[in-house]
Parts: sequence; C-alpha cells; structure tokens
Amino acid sequence: MDASFTAEQDEIRRTLRELLLKRCGPEDLRAAVLTPAGYDPALWEALARQLGLPGLALPEAYGGVGCSATELALACEESGRSLAPSPLLATAVLAAPLVLALGTVTQRAELLPRLASGELTAALAVPGAALATALGLVGDNGGDWAGGGRAGGVQARRVDGTWRLYGQAAQVLDGHSAGLLVVAAHTGGFARSRTLLYLVRDGGAGLVRVRQTSLDETRPQARIELRDVEAELLGDEDADVTGALAGVGDMAAAVLATEAVGAADRALERTVEYVRQREQFGRAIGSFQAVKHRLADVYVEVQAARSAAYYAAWAAGTGTDGGAGGERVGGLALAQALEALRRAAGEGIQLHGGIGFTWEHDAHLYFKRAAGDESLFGPVHRLRGYAAEVARLFDCDDGGHGGRAEVTV
Repeated sequence: MDASFTAEQDEIRRTLRELLLKRCGPEDLRAAVLTPAGYDPALWEALARQLGLPGLALPEAYGGVGCSATELALACEESGRSLAPSPLLATAVLAAPLVLALGTVTQRAELLPRLASGELTAALAVPGAALATALGLVGDNGGDWAGGGRAGGVQARRVDGTWRLYGQAAQVLDGHSAGLLVVAAHTGGFARSRTLLYLVRDGGAGLVRVRQTSLDETRPQARIELRDVEAELLGDEDADVTGALAGVGDMAAAVLATEAVGAADRALERTVEYVRQREQFGRAIGSFQAVKHRLADVYVEVQAARSAAYYAAWAAGTGTDGGAGGERVGGLALAQALEALRRAAGEGIQLHGGIGFTWEHDAHLYFKRAAGDESLFGPVHRLRGYAAEVARLFDCDDGGHGGRAEVTV
C-alpha cells in the first residue's frame, strides 16, 4: 500500500474543502436540515455538476469520473468535516454501486448516467432496522431480514407478469426525497425463499413516504410504506444479491469511516481552538496539563482511526480483500472511526464547559453524528464482534490437547 496521495486526490480534497467552507458553515447547515429535502439543493447542484461527486466512483462509460472508492472516501472525509447534509451517501455509496453490480445492460444505461450527474437521487430501502445486517456489517446477510415469508418486512409477488411490493421500511436514508428507491424484498415463499432487489420510481401509486424525526438531522430518514406498489426487478432472479450487498457494505463502511474521521478531526480542531482562547485563573485552559493530556489522547485515537480508514478505503478502491484469509476490513475501520468521533465530540462538549452543554452549540452536531451512525451501521461492539467471527479469531479447538481451548490469532 502506498500511503501518499496522488495530485488528483489532493486536488479533490482541496477543492471540496474550499467549497464547503464557503457554502456549508454552521448557519447554512442548520438552515439546510430544516428544508423539506433535508439538504441545500443549490449545494447539491454544485457538488454534482461542478465537482462530479455522485459519479466519482462510477465508470466513464456511464457518465462517471472513473475513479475508485478511495477518491469517493476522501471526498466524504471533507464532507464529514462540515457534516454537510446531502444525498451523496444514499445515492453514490449505497444505491448506485448496487445498480452497477446487479443491473441489466438496459438498467445501467438508463440509470447510472442520471445518478452520476446528480439529476437523479436514490436510496436503499431495507425492512425494519436491518440496514447494517443487510450490508453484512454486523452479521450474515443470508438470513430472513427482508421478511423471510413471515408477516412484516417487504414481500414481492408477481401478479400478471408484474412485480408488486407490499410492506414497510422504517429507516431509509433520504427516502423521503429520493427519485429512485432500491428496495430489498423477500420472495419465493417457502419453495424458493430468497431476497431480491427492486426498483421503485418516484410517484408510484401506493407508495407512501413519511419523513421521520432523526437523532442526527444531517442524516434525514423516512418511513417507506409499499401498498401494492409496482416495481421492476433489479437484474435477474438468479443474481447474487447477498454477495452484492456485502461488497457494497464493505465499501460503504470504508467511506463512512473516512467521513467519521473527518468529523472527529474537525471536532478536535474546534476544541483546541477554544481551549487556547478560554482563560481561567489568568491563563488559557489549554495550558493546563490535564487538558493537554485529554486532547493528546483524542489526537492519538483520531490518527489511529484515520490510518485504519485510509487502509480500508485503499483496500475497497483496489479490490484488495484487506487481509489474509479474505477478511473485509471496512467494518473494523468503521468501528474505530465511530469510537474516535464519539470520543472527540464528547471531550469537545466537556472542554467547552457550560456553553458546550447547550443544544445550540455545534459540538452537539458531531456527537449526534457519532450516535446516529452507530445506530444505523453499528453498534461498535457488533461491528467488531462480527469481524472477529468472520476472521475466526476466537475459534476454539482442543486439537488433542485434552480439552484445552486453542485460540486462533
């Protein structure tokens, strides 16, 4: 792995940081999350049309830039610094890669150029609160999380040659505003039980969207109700849906990890700036040894998380499996990054003193991002636990040692 960035990667980071400093300050952010869309359409237009972020990791043949997941992750690190609300995660990280991996030639040709340009936004709709499971981050995604033939979840049935969807997805990122929904649904009954993905266009009869109140307002969520909604099968019925979801999940985890690192780094910067200015007993509180030690610990944690996130992004961007034995590393990097963000935001609130505990202070935005992402894609202990399970880290085998457990490391 080459840890240095290319000139192109540095330019992406620099250009995006300059744009977000001008267009996504704290007041701009608070105003954007209160809009019906949950983000500033003008900023999204700039990110999509001027910088080409939605198509950054899509092939040039489909109107994309032709870069890899690494460049997309670095771009999201900058958006994480400002907590910029946009449909980038839902569209470019979760939905578009599934269309690319599973879609037919016609579906790719029709949808990917529109997704790459930002003209069309998309969202991945998974039943219940099973997004992390569906992406293979906290458990095997070959189970019945999509419904399993029982009541609940989302069911798909073929009626007169047309697919119809029934059910509900409760936590869909940007689901209230996306022009295209990629819906995971169970079909086949008991004879051929399986999970497939379906495309639902905006404005379909029987489709109900309700924007939900979410802990992190910069990640707007919606409840999607499907009441006999016409849908189009993504790809074909023999597609490896669980494999595609797991692959997208590992890439998404790497992108989310770099985004969390950007947020943690900015939260730490803001705290350092504050302790240099706030005085107590005639001197800046940042000069006190106890404060220095606390911030030094946060700095080390953020840098460690950054190294893990960059490695995961590199592995996802080059197609490398990320370790001996084929383990995916995105989930581990995400666990470390979310922990670093929670620590950086929590210390920021503490060291800002009384003002830091007011809801109006920006430090809470970073703390809510950490808690919200852990709720959606974690929690941290499950991310680590499943990574250890996949790596067979704690397999026990007496190996003829008279019942003694042997730990594989």
